[in-house]
Amino acid sequence: MDQTRNEDTDESRPESEAGWAELTHECLANIIARLSFQHRWRAMLVCKSWLLACKDPHLNSGFVLEPESVPESALWWDPDLGRKVDSILRSVAEWSQGSLREIRTRNCSNVSLSFVAQRCPNLEVLSIKSCPNVTDASMADIAFRCPMIKELDISYCHEISHESLLLIGRNCPNLTIVKRNALNLLDPSEHAGIVPDEYFKTCPQDGNSEADAIGKSMQNLKHLELRFSKVTAKGLGLIAAGCLKLEYLDVFGCANLTNRDINNATSELKNLKEIKKPNFYIPRSVFHTERYGHWRLYDERFQTDVFRI
Repeated sequence: MDQTRNEDTDESRPESEAGWAELTHECLANIIARLSFQHRWRAMLVCKSWLLACKDPHLNSGFVLEPESVPESALWWDPDLGRKVDSILRSVAEWSQGSLREIRTRNCSNVSLSFVAQRCPNLEVLSIKSCPNVTDASMADIAFRCPMIKELDISYCHEISHESLLLIGRNCPNLTIVKRNALNLLDPSEHAGIVPDEYFKTCPQDGNSEADAIGKSMQNLKHLELRFSKVTAKGLGLIAAGCLKLEYLDVFGCANLTNRDINNATSELKNLKEIKKPNFYIPRSVFHTERYGHWRLYDERFQTDVFRI
C-alpha cells in the first residue's frame, strides 16, 4: 500500500510541475506583471521559463526601486548597494529593448545611466535622488539621447551642476516637472545617521546658477521643487521670467527668500495654483540671534507662519 502511495505521488508531481511549465509565455508574463519589482526579481530563480518571462520587454518599461520606509535607511547610501542597483538597472535597460520609460531609484551611478542613455531613447521619467556618484557626464548623455523626458528628479545629487539642468532643458522640450531639492542644512539632525557626513558637507551653495539655467531653458515647466535651495530673490525672478507656465512652486526651507521676494517674483505667473513658502522650524542649536538682532527682525525677514524655539 505504501508502495502504491509513493507511485501516486511520483506520478502527480510531474503533472503538477508540467502544469506550470505548460503555461504560455503570455500567461506567465501576465502573472509576473502583477508582482512588485522585488518579487519579480526573485521569480527569475524559479525556472527557465519564468526567467524568460521576466525578461519580456513589456515587463521592463519601468524600473522602480526606492525605499519603502520613511525615513529611509542608511543602507541606501552604501557603495555595495549602489553597485547592485547599477547592475540591475543595466539588465532592465537591456531587456526592455528600448521600451524603458520610467526610472525611479536611488544610489545609481554614471555607469548605469550612460548605459540607459544609449539603450533607452524613449525614457520619460528620470528620478534619481540621493545618487552621490551621478555627475554631469552621464546627465549630458541623458540630455542628448533621451529627448522625451517629462519628469526629472535630481534632488540630493551634489555632483550634478547647473550645466546639466541647462542641457536637459534645451534638449528635452517635453519637460514639465523638475525636482531639485537640497538637504536640510538648517537642521542636520534630520539626516544624522543616514546621509554620510562628508557628503552632507558638499551640499551645493549656488542656487542662483541653477535658477538661471531653469529660467533660460525650461519654458514648458509646470511643477518645480527647490526645497532648502540657496536661491535668492534674483534667482527666483529669473525662474519666474522664463517659466511662465508654472503651476506649482515649492521653495520650502529656502532661507534666502522672504515673503515679499516670493510675491514680487510670482506676481506675473497667471497659471500658478500653489506655492509652498519657506515656513520652517529653526532648532535652537543652529539659531544665532546676533545674526538677525532680535526675534521681530527674524520673523519679518522670513515671514514664518509657524515659529517655534
